[in-house]
Amino acid sequence: MQVNYYGDPITTLIEEFSKLPGIGGKSAQRLAFHIIRQSEERARSLATAIIEAKENVRYCSLCCNLTDADPCRICNNTKRLQGTIMVVEDPRDMAAYERTNEYRGLYHVLHGAISPMNGIGPDELRIKELLSRIDPGVIREIIIATNPNVEGEATALYLGRLIKPLGISVTRIAHGVPVGGDLEFVDEVTLTRALEGRREI
Repeated sequence: MQVNYYGDPITTLIEEFSKLPGIGGKSAQRLAFHIIRQSEERARSLATAIIEAKENVRYCSLCCNLTDADPCRICNNTKRLQGTIMVVEDPRDMAAYERTNEYRGLYHVLHGAISPMNGIGPDELRIKELLSRIDPGVIREIIIATNPNVEGEATALYLGRLIKPLGISVTRIAHGVPVGGDLEFVDEVTLTRALEGRREI
């Protein structure tokens, strides 16, 4: 509970910021005071952006990426290679691969990885949606680009066991990506090499 040194509005703002991931008490206080020092126009612009994102962002009905249009712009792009789907854990991982300008296929976002320690099983991920997209007459390759950590590897193996019997090539990105790292923080060159060096699962 935040001690009310500054009055209710600022204390409430600090408390709300402190509920965000990775934001401790001091960071929340810095953010709150930064907002207070901004012009009213800037503060309203931030508030409007938050509300509009919450109201308008949804999941793409095909790839489960976050989007304001359904299907999303990538799924809707007929110039993308329709026979390849890259499976990622998080929308930020998809964005990381898009920045490489090397991958031209489609994506599927799981929104997490299998982690029994955290109570996350296959049913908590967007795996059913992935399986419903796999038409062996159209899809030739599934690239599994989950993070190179214990959870990511468990998820890759699980997906490989589900998909390989369908007669589709299942590959895993190479480990040019550091073990234990998150894709969103990896540079574009490393991501490109990991994609090029992918292997069969």
